[in-house]
Amino acid sequence: MSSPKSRSALKQLGKDLRSARLRRGISVADLAVRAGTSASTITRLEKGDTGVGIGTLSDVLVVFGLVDRLGDLVDIRKDDLGLALDAERLPQRGRSSASTRTKQANDSARDDTDQDGVAF
Repeated sequence: MSSPKSRSALKQLGKDLRSARLRRGISVADLAVRAGTSASTITRLEKGDTGVGIGTLSDVLVVFGLVDRLGDLVDIRKDDLGLALDAERLPQRGRSSASTRTKQANDSARDDTDQDGVAF
């Protein structure tokens, strides 16, 4: 079962696909043949039917010359929330215990040096 938001989005997608088909002067039957599906499936897609597979959508977009737009649907480089959450999970840069020991050794070596740089 799909949510009201997804049904609405699919209905709009269907309308847009129908407009794209009509602008190109392609009949439902011709689009079906070129996309490798049935005319009834194209009609269902244009009505926003939730049961039409994404593969069929992809095949229709190939016919329209728009298949590259399918990759833009969930472009992770443009997913602001996902990028922000991912950044929060990144480890904070810090000193490892080995580098901390080295720093402590260097600090105590400096403590044994007078202001003129001469070691005691």
